[in-house]
Amino acid sequence: MSDPLIQAVEAPDNENVPQLRPGDLVNVYLRIKEGANERIQEFKGTVIRVRRGGNSASFTVRRVASNGIGVERTFLARSPRIEKVEVQRHSHVRRSKLYFLRDRTGKRARLRQKFDA
Repeated sequence: MSDPLIQAVEAPDNENVPQLRPGDLVNVYLRIKEGANERIQEFKGTVIRVRRGGNSASFTVRRVASNGIGVERTFLARSPRIEKVEVQRHSHVRRSKLYFLRDRTGKRARLRQKFDA
């Protein structure tokens, strides 16, 4: 199944990206290029979607910005632009895509924290 031609064009794994699950509260540190200089930008939010699939694997993070406006950003999991991903906490969810959080605001948008005993 592992064709050497496919492996030749596949991007290497980014070891700074851990195994993510929907409902995780994460900090994503991304390298942003502005003109001649680079800086690291932090994006903090909840993982609402994880797409596995080799080279095109990605995850979508949602956060609520000022005035209650929701902002979603999709990151390629193998991207070398991702400096690191920190998982703050895991939440107990019962589905793989958390799109229902888009319609919820305030306390209704909270997820129950998962405690591993």
